[in-house]
Amino acid sequence: MEETNAKTPDPERAMTALAWAVERAETGKPPAVTAPAADLDDFRAASSLYLPDVRHAMDRIIMSRDAEDGLDALLECGALGAMLPEVKAMVGFGDGEWRHKDVWKHTKQVVRQAVPRIEVRWAALLHDIGKVKTRTISPSGEVHFFGHAEVGARMFDRLDRRLPLFNPEPALKSSVRFLILHHLRASQYEASWTDSAVRRFAKEMGDQLQDLLDLSRADITTKRPEKKKKGLRQISELADRVEQIQKLDAVVPPLPSGIGDEIMRSFGLPPSRKIGELKKALEAAVDSGEVPSHECADVYLAFLRENAGRFGL
Repeated sequence: MEETNAKTPDPERAMTALAWAVERAETGKPPAVTAPAADLDDFRAASSLYLPDVRHAMDRIIMSRDAEDGLDALLECGALGAMLPEVKAMVGFGDGEWRHKDVWKHTKQVVRQAVPRIEVRWAALLHDIGKVKTRTISPSGEVHFFGHAEVGARMFDRLDRRLPLFNPEPALKSSVRFLILHHLRASQYEASWTDSAVRRFAKEMGDQLQDLLDLSRADITTKRPEKKKKGLRQISELADRVEQIQKLDAVVPPLPSGIGDEIMRSFGLPPSRKIGELKKALEAAVDSGEVPSHECADVYLAFLRENAGRFGL
């Protein structure tokens, strides 16, 4: 009978390797012993049997004071490549080649710089996974990663199906995916944005607004002081404008008081659900910048007349 040298997966060895990485992250110095030689099958077995413990170890690493060293420890012990190959693919991707920064080094710095909230730290680790699949080089040598946020969000979906780390916390899973998908939005802000554009941005970001702003701040890793200062100032200006507009809207709604009565009077409509629908349509038009906010009723009535077919008038 032919002998086989197949090794039985050892999940305990994988968990010991994760504990080694946690110690390195939380103490800031290499443990006295070297990392256990766990392999892909060991980590797969551990992920299947001890998924909550695997997630807890990962949380401790990315939330630690020395998260960068902890992530390097995950790479060294094999956990990164075994469990998060999408992240492992960023190691050495760049490093001066094709004139762009090493994405792994950038990612580690973003994790370290991010505020220690679990949603932001996980998003920091995963926000650029789409870059590996989207890099293009223009004829002039410029590097682009068009659509990498959208690709990264889809990669997160596949990662989650393969390794359901976040299944017990669907709200956290949704937040991390949302932040990956939208992580570039705040950095696209310009002072020329209208109040309507700022209002629309805040509405679209919803409850994730603060996390997104914090991730955007952490995502600035340039070594050029003036460029970094400009980027941070840009995000702070956006945050200030959102706050000012929200305060104004809380005191003075975007549409004038009594606009419903004016609509009924102007278009000969009785009190009905239609009036509420028209008010919501006007609010959406304000959010989209089609019509300015905080104007007199005549402005909104004129807008409705000009778009009568669209609104069923």
